Amino acid sequence: MYNTVNISLTVSKQQEVHICLVKHYRVCLDEKYEISEKWLLKDLEYIDGKEAETDNSNFDMMFEEVCNMEAYSCASKYAFARSIIKLNTLYTKKDIKVLNFDSSYIEEGVIWSSNNGDCLVLMRICFYASNLLCLSLCPMP
Repeated sequence: MYNTVNISLTVSKQQEVHICLVKHYRVCLDEKYEISEKWLLKDLEYIDGKEAETDNSNFDMMFEEVCNMEAYSCASKYAFARSIIKLNTLYTKKDIKVLNFDSSYIEEGVIWSSNNGDCLVLMRICFYASNLLCLSLCPMP
């Protein structure tokens, strides 16, 4: 038996944005999907990345109560947060607080934002790493 839990964002015909936790069951050749939790984006008060300075895939979402989540990776956590912000801008236009996320990976218009994919994020990390390497190889006066 194979189980996973996925989080998804959907837009209904009435243009309501839903955040859903979908359980995926796989038993032999049969697959089953079940919505275990469902919230409206308009009810989201904040999304908290917990630790912006670390490679942490955990985050919280505050509806009527805090929902603790763990993404597949830190990159997928940021991709989800960008999706929340984009759908909020398009449909609900509510002031949702985005806490403890590195704004350079979240905000549009920033040269390193991930509108062109997460390759730009990786490129930024490589840029910093090469700078550190160059600095470490420079002789001290």
